Amino acid sequence: MLTDVKEIEIEHLHKEVWQLKRDGYRFVTMTCTDLGDAHDILYHFDLHYALKHLRLKLPRGTALPSISSQFFAAVLVENEMQDLFGIEVSGLAVDFKGRFMLSDGAPVAPLNKAPIGIGLDVRVKTPAPAEGVAQS
Repeated sequence: MLTDVKEIEIEHLHKEVWQLKRDGYRFVTMTCTDLGDAHDILYHFDLHYALKHLRLKLPRGTALPSISSQFFAAVLVENEMQDLFGIEVSGLAVDFKGRFMLSDGAPVAPLNKAPIGIGLDVRVKTPAPAEGVAQS
């Protein structure tokens, strides 16, 4: 079980992250779990080998503000979350647009739960049109 976890609302994310950075914490990583109607997102920070965590419950379909302007290393895991969970992350310093880890033909958001009673919904990524090439 995690200790030192602070539950936060999306509108306070940047303020809380800025406070941790100002206090000398370093960004470690983020984790995400699909809860069905929402995603449980945990931000993990370290100071002198002691971890502190922020927990954000993100309703499905809500864009997650990027913290990559405060901690650039977050750009990696935020792009990963876009690919694996289909979460839109707004304001990314570098946005791979869902092509960071998954290639053409890969399942879309493979770590999301299938809706109850619907069965597994396996959609796949289709190749992006090449720039300057007319589609027929």
